[in-house]
This record gives sequence, structure tokens and C-alpha cells, in this order.
Amino acid sequence: MPTVVSADGTRIDVATLGSGPGVVILHGAGITVGQYKHLAARLSREFSVHAYNRRGRPGTAALTGAETAATDIEDLSAVLAATGSTRVFGHSGGGFVALQAGLHLPVTHVGVYDPAVAVAGCDFPRDFLPTFEAALASGDEVRAMTVMGADINREQTARLPESVQVAMVRAYLRTPIGRGMAELLPTVAPELHRILDAEGPAWDYAGITANVLLARGAKSASYFGPICDELAAAIPHSEQVVIPKAHHNTANIAPEHFVKVFAHFFANPAPDATISP
Repeated sequence: MPTVVSADGTRIDVATLGSGPGVVILHGAGITVGQYKHLAARLSREFSVHAYNRRGRPGTAALTGAETAATDIEDLSAVLAATGSTRVFGHSGGGFVALQAGLHLPVTHVGVYDPAVAVAGCDFPRDFLPTFEAALASGDEVRAMTVMGADINREQTARLPESVQVAMVRAYLRTPIGRGMAELLPTVAPELHRILDAEGPAWDYAGITANVLLARGAKSASYFGPICDELAAAIPHSEQVVIPKAHHNTANIAPEHFVKVFAHFFANPAPDATISP
């Protein structure tokens, strides 16, 4: 696990697996890159996979409150330079960073899954933020996670009474994964604010010259559909795919049919390559 140094001197631990063209994994909000071990292992059959934690997590710097989208790009730039990679995979909030990288860094392939990008006119989740931040400030993790889940997973929770949602969150927090996510809740709002600060029309991403794959799950929240549609219309060398049977967290489970889509994309440099899940 080598360490690279970002522009401001921040040290970042990078784990590498496999051999071949380099792919860097960018994880989503509220979790660590450790939850992508299955994806990394399966991609490593064809690629050198490089994974690191973004700030606020182990293996890098704590959050200071001064971070911007440019901070994420500087960190990724250091990792790309150290590994010689030109391909990035981004999930959810990591998808936002990956697309920003397409605008600012010398990448050739940007593959994103359920990208959390605030595209003007699309119903990107944000209403939960004030209540979430207040609950977290008061130490009420259950309330924070309940309101966040109700907005982000609105179609799944719409028919559930709030008491049931709270009970589910309490049970989740008793699991190791739930406790791990609770510890990372302070990273969620700062990341979402960075995404919202960049809100604008999809044409803001029209300057991306890399090949771009915009993938979403057939069972993911419906707002990812319009986001991907708008981005696909704006980005020149882009294509869309809806992955069957996939939900938002399928990126962490990484079944073969999911990995196949991205492996094919990263292996084929042609902008007009056809990708079928």
C-alpha cells in the first residue's frame, strides 16, 4: 500500500490489485473504498485496480471544512500520476468526482454508476439536509439516518410508516456495517454540499473529451434516470446503459453481469463501442 502526496501535502494510502491498464475506484458518500473489494477483485483480472479513501476516512486526512470539489480533484490527480492510470470508476458521489475529473484531468475513460450529480431540472435529493445536519449535531444518529434514507431511497420508504423506518435504522446500526456508516456520517453533508455547489445544466460537462459510460441500476432510485439522460445528451463521447436487476448498492456486491459492463468499457477505447449488460 504505497502512499501518494496531494497538492496540499496530504498523504493518501493507495491499495493496488492486479495488473494491466490502471483503473482508479472512487467510492460513494458515507462509506469507504473497502466496500468495493469485490469490484476491485473482479476488475483486477484484467486491470491494475487502485483504490483509496477520500478525505475524512482512514488512510488520508481528516475533514477541515475547507474542502471543495477541487480538493477531490487534486487528490485524484496525485493518485493518477503516481499509478499512471487514465481510467476512473465512480459510484454515487464518486461518480460526481469522476465526471469532474473528466473536465480537469487527463483521463481517457470515465465509468460511473448511479452518479450523484446535481443537474439543473433533475430531482436530486437535498431536502433532508437541514434536518440531517441538525440531528447529527445533536448526536441523534438514528434521526439523521432516517431522514437521509427517506429522501435518498424515497421510492422504497414511501409506503413505510416513520416508526418502521426508525426501527429499521436502529437494527441496521447494530450491525458492523451500520456502525461503520454511522462513524462516517459527518462526511455526508460536506460531500453533498460540494455536489450542490456545482449544480448547473448538464452542458457544464460538455467539455469532457474522455469516453464516458453512464450506467444506472434498473432497481435504483428513479432520479438517476433523468440525470443520466441529461448528461448523455451533453457529453460528446458518452453512452448509457441500464443494468438489469441492479440497485444502488450493486456496485458494492459487484456480481459478474455488473462487472462485465465496466470491464468491457474500460477495455474498449472506441467512443461508439456498444455495451450490453
